[in-house]
Formats: sequence, C-alpha cells, structure tokens
Amino acid sequence: MKVILTAYVPSLGEPGKIVDVARGYARNYLIPQSKALEATPSNLARFEQERQHYETLVQKEKEVAQAQASKLEGLTLTIAQRVGEQERLYGSVTAAMVAQALAEKGFDIEKKQLDLPEPIKQLGEYEIPVRLGPEVKVPIRVQVVSER
Repeated sequence: MKVILTAYVPSLGEPGKIVDVARGYARNYLIPQSKALEATPSNLARFEQERQHYETLVQKEKEVAQAQASKLEGLTLTIAQRVGEQERLYGSVTAAMVAQALAEKGFDIEKKQLDLPEPIKQLGEYEIPVRLGPEVKVPIRVQVVSER
C-alpha cells in the first residue's frame, strides 16, 4: 500500500515522502497515528497544498532538537551501582536508568531516544548517542561507578 508520510518515521523517512508499506502497518499504525495518508490522487493534491506547513513543522522540530543538543553536548552522568567481584555489576544500567538520571538533571529524554543496544554490566565510562530528532544525534558520557 502506498502512503504519504505526514510525520517523521525513523524506519521510513521524512514528511512528504511516498513509501510502499504493508497494508496492516498503514491501516493499524501509520494512518490512525496521523503519521501517513493513503496515497490517493485527492490526498496527494491536499498534501501538496499543505506541504509548506509540514516543512515549517519539520524545521521547527529540528531547531528545537539542535537547541537541546547544544545543552546536552559534553554532559557526563555518573551512575552508582552495587558491584560484585571483578568489577561486574549486580544488576545492570539500562536505558531507563540513564533517562531517569537525565530527568534529574532537567532534561526531558525518553528511554527510546537513547541508542543503548544492551544494558551496561561493567564499571567504566560509556558513550551513549541520544536521538533528538530525524537528523540530530548527540553523544553523552555515562560513568558507571561503585556505590562504595
């Protein structure tokens, strides 16, 4: 099924792009979430009239993301954890814990914006990319230290 994207979708692209997706994905997720329109001639014409509106929305989102990226740049978080033998953690440091530490510093970052492929299980310093927008990614440093 061909759809016109009206919002940025990470796996598909930016607004205005016409993509071919599975019918169920379009009908059950993209269209109800207002992230896409079915690519009919009338919707194509309507979208062309509203293209400027979508482009300004994308530009504003990008500016907000870049402003937040400048605040996050160079940030180092310290997370204290219980440690066992050989500097292995009893638990692990997850994306949710990093997001909570960012919230304590005053940043509104969701855990799905953190590019942490697997939880951290060792002491040390790690660099975690944060996706703030379609083209805006900034790394933050996370130091995992012992509670003692």
